[in-house]
Amino acid sequence: MSKEKIITINPATEEKINEFPHLSDKELKESIDNCQEAFLEWKHEYIENRAKIIQLIGKELIKHKDDLAKLMTQEMGKLISQSETEVDLCAGICEYTAENGPKNLQNEERTLSNGNKGTIAYSPIGIVYGIQPWNYPSYQVIRYAIVNLMAGNAVLLKHASNVTGTGQLLEKIFVTAGLPKNLFKALIISHDQSDMIIKNKNVRGITLTGSSDAGRKIGQKATAELKKVVLELGSNDAYIVLEDADIKNAIEECVKGRIYNNGETCIAAKRFIVVEKVYETFKEGFVKAMKAVIVGDPLKEETELGPIAREDLRETLHEQVEESVKNGAEILCKGKIPNEKGFYYPVTVLGDVKPGQPAYDDELFGPVAALIMAKDEKDAMRIANDSKFGLGGGIFSKNIENAKKLAQHHFDTGMIFINTFGIADPTMPFGGVKNSGFGREHGGFGIKEFVNIKSIVVSK
Repeated sequence: MSKEKIITINPATEEKINEFPHLSDKELKESIDNCQEAFLEWKHEYIENRAKIIQLIGKELIKHKDDLAKLMTQEMGKLISQSETEVDLCAGICEYTAENGPKNLQNEERTLSNGNKGTIAYSPIGIVYGIQPWNYPSYQVIRYAIVNLMAGNAVLLKHASNVTGTGQLLEKIFVTAGLPKNLFKALIISHDQSDMIIKNKNVRGITLTGSSDAGRKIGQKATAELKKVVLELGSNDAYIVLEDADIKNAIEECVKGRIYNNGETCIAAKRFIVVEKVYETFKEGFVKAMKAVIVGDPLKEETELGPIAREDLRETLHEQVEESVKNGAEILCKGKIPNEKGFYYPVTVLGDVKPGQPAYDDELFGPVAALIMAKDEKDAMRIANDSKFGLGGGIFSKNIENAKKLAQHHFDTGMIFINTFGIADPTMPFGGVKNSGFGREHGGFGIKEFVNIKSIVVSK
């Protein structure tokens, strides 16, 4: 009997790219066993040597930049320029981790209340299993894999099926750079086999980036096995435009924040909350700018927006738009599926967005913007926090100190960008609250999520 297989499809052309057979249960068990054996060697490797290999992985990523970027664009439809930027970001994460990892994991010496001496040590725990999405096919993998390898752990990956090729290429890049074989494995498996991995005794941590529903399921399965889990989930990020904002800059950044990565970003700008005094001015400029976005072939330099990654995702997005309109939202531009090859969806702006509409309550994963009017600053913050999510958000204001105060003391979300749209940076923690998950990555925080924080006490 032939194996089940994954077939990858180019969302811009609807043509087949490749096919990949699933591992058998026996092959999967062998992969986990081999990964554990590799871990038992790697955990004793000097941290400085680990850092050298991490640095080499970053350099190898740059060597394969053209091939990797083209494959990501073919598999999920992002602009080729953004695929190239993603590879640069991944290399930057390797460089940052190689430089800062040894310092982050240094022992800490303390004097106890009774005069005894204490040492806090950060020890690797074993295999960390990552279940990763398709929207940043390389970055999502690098984000959790590199810090865990730096910490001395081994890494298993279940990548989203439509970017299977990217996962396989990353594994080859890691090994070519000098990472010991089997220490990082990109597994081609089913959901049932994924559950087998979570239950395996040698798998000590699970991290998932995905939807809130997926987070609940994986979180329940992981905690049922008493295993540490980190969840980076979806969001419906609010970007607030206050009365004293630079409206031209706010429009430019909000357009960028909504269409970047074809609008398929958990930390994308999605709800645009504008105070009443500048609402009409912002609305006019924002809708005009969104209408002007060039949609087309993601491999062409002039294209500003590519296709949705899969046909089913486009259907879900359109259903959310239609449901929002049915419940009172107004289409300010576009909002219709084009009759052409490829899974394209037009840049769409919805007005009169209110609670009870998907555009207000849920995450719209694609180039659809929800425009909401607030009475004033206080009302804008209320609306921003009136969400089950809390990953990112933004504030546009010329009063930087007031914006920072709002961000720190009032915005109930994990990351806030002032007068800009922001994505991940290796130096800053990444993660959210509420239905956007828990745990942190980047900024020296992610490297300690899956380590054994040991207390070693010596009598005086």
